[in-house]
Amino acid sequence: MMECVDGDYQTFKSKDGAYVREHFFNTPELKAMVATWSDDDIWRLNRGGHDPHKVYAAYQAAVTHTGQPTVILPKTIKGYGMGESGEAQNITHQQKKMGTTSIKAFRDRFKLPITDAELEQLPYLKFAEDSPELKYMREHRQELGGYLPQRRRRVEPLAIPPLSAFDALLKASGAGREFSTTMAFVRILNTLLRDKVLGKRIVPIVPDESRTFGMEGMFRQFGIWNQQGQGYVPQDADQLMFYKESKDGQILQEGINEAGAMADWIAAATAYSTHGVQMIPVYIFYSMFGLQRTRRSRPGPPVTARSRGFLVGGTAGRTTLNGEGLQHEDGHSAHHVGQRSPTASPTIRPSLTKSP
Repeated sequence: MMECVDGDYQTFKSKDGAYVREHFFNTPELKAMVATWSDDDIWRLNRGGHDPHKVYAAYQAAVTHTGQPTVILPKTIKGYGMGESGEAQNITHQQKKMGTTSIKAFRDRFKLPITDAELEQLPYLKFAEDSPELKYMREHRQELGGYLPQRRRRVEPLAIPPLSAFDALLKASGAGREFSTTMAFVRILNTLLRDKVLGKRIVPIVPDESRTFGMEGMFRQFGIWNQQGQGYVPQDADQLMFYKESKDGQILQEGINEAGAMADWIAAATAYSTHGVQMIPVYIFYSMFGLQRTRRSRPGPPVTARSRGFLVGGTAGRTTLNGEGLQHEDGHSAHHVGQRSPTASPTIRPSLTKSP
């Protein structure tokens, strides 16, 4: 079996039992193994990926094994069950329908309860109402939320904090005291996160450079989410605002993974529809390449899914971050127009769609 390549296996199943006998059982020892078998017996030999007992045994072994990941490689047949209409044929993917002869062979092969008179109508096969199979399927369908997915347009509104909660930011900072718009944004975010009602719905998402934005004060207070908790001693563990990861952390620090961060944002921004839970995701981009790296995913899925959330440009970068190297210089191209200001101030923009 280890000498055959995939093309051999496809050819075997595109022929018949006699061909398999001649070309697979092709040594004296192998011929002896099937000497008392008919060609039909040989043809009915099933491959593991189509054998329910073997599939069950494989998954049972995977579920019960601990301490290591398990890989299941099921050996299957292209067009399985299609017979002469496409089983193991290179035309399988172009085949639109099966002829009556192939359908009849399919019925006989899998012992389906359909009469010859019914074959032309291709009737649906249904489990009996009192069958354990149907009961099992219905129970699990309900666990997944019902039969048909529904788009929720409206959910319970969120109670927002009073404007007075932001008094410190709305008033003048005083003579000689100035702070950047980035700092103002982080303070707004802190106020929202501490709100007893709204706070748990805020989802800060930072793929890179959260310290550059002055967000390190949020690490210890709100934590960085890690499903396995803090698995190491951070370099700054002896500092007040150390890099704290926890299973109940609220900040999503994706580690220079803008695509993953964008997926987080879309998931949270559409939670009102998919789960009936209002969330407020805030994705903080880093410089112009934070926008460039997810350009394709921003206009499509977020708009189509009616996402609700905020996209924030943390630093503009073109002339302020040149010291970090050429990765920032690409913002000078006329093609990249994601950032408009050469100063280190954020561009705050609401989500790409309006709420109904």
